[in-house]
Amino acid sequence: MIERYTRPEMGAVWTEANRYRKWLDVEIAVCEAWAKLSKIPAASLRRIKARAGFDVARIDAIERVVKHDIIAFLTSVAEKVGPDSRFIHLGLTSYDVVDTALSLLIKESLTKVRRDLVGLRKVIRVQALKHKMTPTIGRTHGVHAEPVSFGFKLLVWFEEVGRHIDRVDRALDVINVGRISGSVGTYIHLDPRVETIALRRLGLRPAKVSTQVLQRDRHAEVLAVLALVASSLEKFALEVRHLQRTEVLELEEPFTKGQKGSSSMPHKKNPVRCERISGLARIVRSNLQAGLENIPLWHERDISHSSAERVVLPDSFILTDYILAETTDVIRHWRVHPVRMRANIDATRGLVFSQAVLLALTRKGMTREDAYAVVQASTLKAWEEGLDFRELIAADPKVRARLSEAELRACFSLAPYLGKVDAIFKKVLR
Repeated sequence: MIERYTRPEMGAVWTEANRYRKWLDVEIAVCEAWAKLSKIPAASLRRIKARAGFDVARIDAIERVVKHDIIAFLTSVAEKVGPDSRFIHLGLTSYDVVDTALSLLIKESLTKVRRDLVGLRKVIRVQALKHKMTPTIGRTHGVHAEPVSFGFKLLVWFEEVGRHIDRVDRALDVINVGRISGSVGTYIHLDPRVETIALRRLGLRPAKVSTQVLQRDRHAEVLAVLALVASSLEKFALEVRHLQRTEVLELEEPFTKGQKGSSSMPHKKNPVRCERISGLARIVRSNLQAGLENIPLWHERDISHSSAERVVLPDSFILTDYILAETTDVIRHWRVHPVRMRANIDATRGLVFSQAVLLALTRKGMTREDAYAVVQASTLKAWEEGLDFRELIAADPKVRARLSEAELRACFSLAPYLGKVDAIFKKVLR
């Protein structure tokens, strides 16, 4: 089922062919290191580099017999290289190759995620600037609070995506390591210089110390970053889903030509893409648990992490890549309804300006406790009887005694709620 959500570029990273290609890159880099140390004849190295290759179907056939993927891979490579294959995998254990190659695969994938995050942030920036002064209602606990601008809401997203880009950069540094140090990490059949030379050629740095594997806190950190990214994408999608509700209808995800929302109700336009983002984000988060469980291994290594990683790493990258693309497209092409936003601000008949009245009364000498009691009495009456809060508060003798008509009118103006938006934008987008 994961194939449905696999975009070609990210999917190509996690194919068997690309995984074997990375294995071969590691093996050749090690051969080059040995040759530099005069342990492999130059002529043999030239023949190895010219002939080395593999056949995925052949590897699969061999593995069905030997039940060991690296041995099957090496056998396939040896069939192409010939006698010089005796210099391949010299002094190595399987995970010198597998873990170093896995770091290369993760780096390749994280680089794509980073690029997509940068793209998403640009799209959010465009929409935030477009709606910088579009008034909408802010909500806390799902209940109308005070007016904000729609662009301000998006500016919060913009900054959040920026933090994810920083996290990806840190994850790239954490995983930018390999190991070529033998069966338990002590270089017993290797020269440590081989590790240094080979990893430099691969664009990695040596782990300062490792067992038979790189320690799995590194991979868990990568999965944690993907889980955090997915959680923010779900947060954005959840906001769209709420704002698309019929009784709200301030925002709609794209509804393309020919699209149908329901098999039985032709009027339906459902936020299905955002719901899909929410659902797939849960899988990415749940995969982090497997990454955390992979950290405690027996002694210098057991194999319990391997099978789990073959599922959670490709799936998490593929799903994160997919929902990043979906989120970017939704935000780029959504429909914003400013008229409805203004109507929703007015829907509570002025109640959302209650704090402005409260503060105006305290500025005129009323204690906060007394002012709160006066204002709340009118708000509750407005709520319960469906009355206009502005009319009720204007009729209160205690309010009339403190506030002029102009002062009271100013309490119900939208302008102050947008007055500092420019300053916030400058602070974030400087």
